[in-house]
Amino acid sequence: MTNRPLVISALVLGALTAGAALAQDKPMTDKMAKMEKCYGVSMAGKNDCAAGPGTTCAGTSKVDYQGNAWKNVPAGTCITIKTPKGTGSLQPIKS
Repeated sequence: MTNRPLVISALVLGALTAGAALAQDKPMTDKMAKMEKCYGVSMAGKNDCAAGPGTTCAGTSKVDYQGNAWKNVPAGTCITIKTPKGTGSLQPIKS
């Protein structure tokens, strides 16, 4: 009878651990599969990556709507995004 609280505690801890494991979000690859690179839609310093020569990666675009800087957007929405310089593009925009 002295082991009963220990056994109950172990079962509760196991159930909580299993519940937490099942509550995890889907893997990042599932979320990213529904996204696409959209060029020319990010504000200066707000790009996700690839801002052209002289820059390193995310957050390095120099101007708003820089044509060679991209942002991840929901798949199928890129070319519908309107900016003062036109719409988003699935390919880098030449400046």
